[in-house]
Amino acid sequence: MSMPALFKGRLSIPVIGSPLFIISVPDLVIAQCKAGVVGSFPALNARPPELLDEWLARITEELAAYDRAHPERPSAPFAVNQIVHKSNNRLDHDMQLCAKYKVPMIISSLGAREELNQAVHGWGGIVFHDVINQKFAHKAIEKGADGLILVAAGAGGHAGVISPLAFVAETRKWFDGPIALSGAIGNGKAIRAARILGADFAYIGSAFIATKEANAVEKYKEMIASSTADDIVYSNLFTGVHGNYLKPSILAAGMDPDNLPTSDPSKMNFGTDASGERAKPKAWKEIWGSGQGIGSVEKVMPAAELIARFKKEYDEAVDPPL
Repeated sequence: MSMPALFKGRLSIPVIGSPLFIISVPDLVIAQCKAGVVGSFPALNARPPELLDEWLARITEELAAYDRAHPERPSAPFAVNQIVHKSNNRLDHDMQLCAKYKVPMIISSLGAREELNQAVHGWGGIVFHDVINQKFAHKAIEKGADGLILVAAGAGGHAGVISPLAFVAETRKWFDGPIALSGAIGNGKAIRAARILGADFAYIGSAFIATKEANAVEKYKEMIASSTADDIVYSNLFTGVHGNYLKPSILAAGMDPDNLPTSDPSKMNFGTDASGERAKPKAWKEIWGSGQGIGSVEKVMPAAELIARFKKEYDEAVDPPL
């Protein structure tokens, strides 16, 4: 395994906070980085687009000030998630701002693009690309990504279906670069397990929803803290792509989580149908995403407190006697 120089001496535990749609905002990112884990956010969370300039300026300036005040314990780097799919008409604009602030890490999703990787390398940054299978993993590295985020079974949002045990082992057969593993990681022991499997980082999202700094409504945070893996439903109904969602939020929307229809992506409608009636509840706003690791989340707390808990559990994790 290899650790990029960007991270050396700057992490309290080997964790990347995943970019959460709507939820990841500067307050959360800054708290994560100050506590020693990589904080990230989707560029598309900054709306209108001009707000991204303000967000990047604030994050850069606050972390730089923190580093000056704590030279013995500098902050972790931050990352911006870019959706590379052709439907993202903001990509060029947002990448120009990332170049302006020399964002240290880009997390690319929904398409590997060689020119994006070259641009990031040009200002001294690195790129991790998220993938759900080996086909996409090979493509990402071929196009110049520096690292891989393996989105395995049990991850929140648009998760894959491959076991994390198999996914890491098969990827390590051909790739010796940095790997982050996503999928039902909600405590320090699971972070240690990811490392033992062969990953460099644990990639954690759902647990950070239940933090004070997260831009989520209180009911969502409380639902994360009170739910378990049995409360997760895997469906493609809401976006056309299979993902993991909280069963109680589906019930609250008046739907039967045990009898959801299969969606036809070509006929998706996130607003109203032809008669003007609501077609279906909106993903993320009304139907809330989550991974299977939330059974380890018991209450809403500040991000720094959650990370401190992760570190304690990680440091104490040892093989039990046979």
